Amino acid sequence: MRIAEIKRTTAETDILLSLNLDGNGKSDINTGCGFLDHCLTLFAHHSGFDLSVSCKGDTYIDDHHTVEDIAICLGEAFKKAIGDKRGIVRYGNMLLPMDEALILCAIDISGRGHLNYDLDIPSQKVGTFDTELTEEFYLGFIRKADITLHIKQLDGKNSHHIIEGSFKAFARALKQAASIDEKNKDEIPSSKGVLE
Repeated sequence: MRIAEIKRTTAETDILLSLNLDGNGKSDINTGCGFLDHCLTLFAHHSGFDLSVSCKGDTYIDDHHTVEDIAICLGEAFKKAIGDKRGIVRYGNMLLPMDEALILCAIDISGRGHLNYDLDIPSQKVGTFDTELTEEFYLGFIRKADITLHIKQLDGKNSHHIIEGSFKAFARALKQAASIDEKNKDEIPSSKGVLE
């Protein structure tokens, strides 16, 4: 089983996160940030990964440290759970509509962290959530997971739809990339023989 648990304690956050890449989309999310709870629940459901997150953070300041540190933990857990990447499909992509929003996401589990982020979110807040933290989440994840992530908004006006659509597209593309290629389950999907 491709499972990882991460515990991270700093002066800003105290996080316990577990991830099962071969789960069925179950989630138990309590971050202290309602909109992030919503997005991570959707992420688990659409990826098919089991995800548990508990966070006590300094949200009396704002949600920045909570969002960034949870993304760091999720990226670390993903990298640990995926292991040497033997047998994975490696690449994944999704073109996802959510009402008027249309999000393109493409992933390479490459061993190289790179983010190409192109979301134009019109409002500064969704509920109490600072929408600029969406990019911080993806940055935190890719830096620790060592994946290449392209996420692009092709259409959309509603901030909630754009962000939610991005999490769903991200989840679906990551599910595809992390899935096992049964025909090549003993192979590293690179002509170099390694992905790092």
